[in-house]
Amino acid sequence: MTQAADYQPSVLVETADLSRDEWLAYRRKGIGGSDASAVLGISPFRTARDLYFDKLNIVTADDGGNWVAMEMGNLLEDLVARIFAKKTGLRIFQRKVMYQHPRYPWMLADLDYLVEQPDGTLAILEIKTTNYNARDKWEYNGEEIVPVYYEAQGRHYMAVVNLNRVYFCCLYGNSEDEVIIRCIDRDMAYEQELIALEDYFWHDNVLAKNPPPYTEDGDLILESLRRSLGPSDKDAPPVPITPPQFARVARYQELQEEKSQLSAEVRRLEAEMQRIKAMIAVDMGKSCTATYEDAGGSYTISLNSSRRPIVSRDRIDRMKVLHPDLYAEYVTFSVSRKLVIKKAATPAA
Repeated sequence: MTQAADYQPSVLVETADLSRDEWLAYRRKGIGGSDASAVLGISPFRTARDLYFDKLNIVTADDGGNWVAMEMGNLLEDLVARIFAKKTGLRIFQRKVMYQHPRYPWMLADLDYLVEQPDGTLAILEIKTTNYNARDKWEYNGEEIVPVYYEAQGRHYMAVVNLNRVYFCCLYGNSEDEVIIRCIDRDMAYEQELIALEDYFWHDNVLAKNPPPYTEDGDLILESLRRSLGPSDKDAPPVPITPPQFARVARYQELQEEKSQLSAEVRRLEAEMQRIKAMIAVDMGKSCTATYEDAGGSYTISLNSSRRPIVSRDRIDRMKVLHPDLYAEYVTFSVSRKLVIKKAATPAA
């Protein structure tokens, strides 16, 4: 699959006056930039099957479910863009349209901003927000990077609108100095592979109504199942599985045994560490700090107390009996599914 060298993107729709539902309906006509990482299997938020369900309007995919973070990102978009413009001196502007690739009409792009560069050419500006603890995702081994899931988004956009650079500006604090600015340039080899994979997803999965296989991490798959199937049903009949499916069960049992052996060693080490910690506490008495110095260097040893609020199981049970209204209002439950494998006894001959 070759990429045209000179083309202009089409405009699928003007987006300025679209409602949220109308905008989502247009997005379901193809693959957008934020969908690219799910197609590639590198999204930390959703699986390719989540995206498949979303495109067919079966189950709406959400990026991680943290609506507060998503809303903050939307509210701060203009502010972060202004910070980028101030720090770089580059002119930025918006075009409220949804672009469409002229050759691959299922490739769509809804850009945050466009940037006028010093040589007069245009580039793309993507606005991101994160928290202070997650800013290290923009570095690797001391090198400045763009997280791979955002890189896929940027490269998808470059392919659609035929521009050669994407800037990213990510705010992680509450001042103009707490921003990360990165840029990536076009990579045609990456782009051709991306287009091929998106083409397959769109035609062989979405249009063919053939759900893609799960290839992602276990937690992401389990969350995907929760979204698409809802809670498990204890009254549902047993599901017979095939020999290839049982191979997973057998492998799980092998790993369970391996983990059990390693856990025993971990417990032994933790017990030894706890005893040594107790002896250090004996040496320190009531002090929270100790010092030591020899030819190898000087050391400071801290052993501080910490307090955190907890509610015991007994108190929760008491609340349920004595204050059922408060219990219903404030007690929530996390849902998980525990896998237990039991082998039936072999019938006597």
